[in-house]
Amino acid sequence: MRGTDQQQVHVFSYISPEQRVRKDHPLRPIRTMVDKVLKELSPEFNKMYSKVGRPSIPPEQLLRALLLQMLYSVRSERMLIEEIDYNILFRWFVGLNLDDAVWDATVFTKNRDRLLEAEVAKDFLALVVEQARGQGWASDEHFTVDGSLLEAWASAKSFQPKNKKGSPPDDPGNPTVDYRGEKRSNETHESKSDPEAQMARKGAGKEAKLSYSGNLLVENRNGLIVDSRVWEATGTAERYAALEMLQELPGSGRVTVGGDKGFDTADFVRECRNMWVTPHVAQNLGRRGGSAIDSRTTRQGGYVISQKKRKRIEECFGWLKTIALMRKVRHRGTLKVDWIFTFACAAYNLVRMRNLMRNVVPT
Repeated sequence: MRGTDQQQVHVFSYISPEQRVRKDHPLRPIRTMVDKVLKELSPEFNKMYSKVGRPSIPPEQLLRALLLQMLYSVRSERMLIEEIDYNILFRWFVGLNLDDAVWDATVFTKNRDRLLEAEVAKDFLALVVEQARGQGWASDEHFTVDGSLLEAWASAKSFQPKNKKGSPPDDPGNPTVDYRGEKRSNETHESKSDPEAQMARKGAGKEAKLSYSGNLLVENRNGLIVDSRVWEATGTAERYAALEMLQELPGSGRVTVGGDKGFDTADFVRECRNMWVTPHVAQNLGRRGGSAIDSRTTRQGGYVISQKKRKRIEECFGWLKTIALMRKVRHRGTLKVDWIFTFACAAYNLVRMRNLMRNVVPT
């Protein structure tokens, strides 16, 4: 540089992602609630990670990134990493500065799998529900249960006879399979890609697909998800999962539970009453032997209210399948599918609670 030249110095003021995101952005109340949950989970995170070796992605940032993936319907981890790289809003929510390096997609997936092996999703959902109860948004007396099929990440071609030893396929990448004249069932066949997935159909005349059974327990005041279960898609999975979730409800007082006609069975009604749960399920008068509940239950005003409120659970399934992309899960195995489904339920609650905040009239 010549001594006679004048050096021009430009001073740029650094604006953090926190300052760039406007104060009334819809993600701000969600981040505030997430901050409280992650603060409670911090002791658990310390137990999961070793103090030696290469530094890994902080679990808090992993969970925040997974929330963004569900809230904005990002189809893959690779697309999520690209969004975080150039999207200031995503960087702010995750907790990265503008000049911080973003993780590699493979590293992100490996670190995420470590979380899938822990009970973080259940604890996360429980703490979100606890916040809702603290605000008086969640009922502790009236609930609804239901289940829905989640399509597994496995094709129908992978559903083959158990212990089959045959000739190699004509095309290893996409083999030709002929099912004509072959009787297939979950007792004789299993998926080679995901053995825990079961062939099931939504109803008579519907196409059978490899699926899991996703089950929800929703409170009736504002339609918040209180608990969730993912089981193998058997014919009785919905009822058994519902009983398990009802049994884990806190408190010892009597509660009510609504449901559709699929829960109107003698066994389910009897077990509910043994747990001090009043079954407000829809009557299935067309079944052999008639309905398992009589006019002593249906004539009550609370039964009519439960039947109206139980429709809210369909809104939960609709959001989970369309927005959170749970219609076809991208994980294999009951435990991993249950983890990601439970975490998606927590994401739904955060969105619902944010909307409830907007409806609160300041006094």
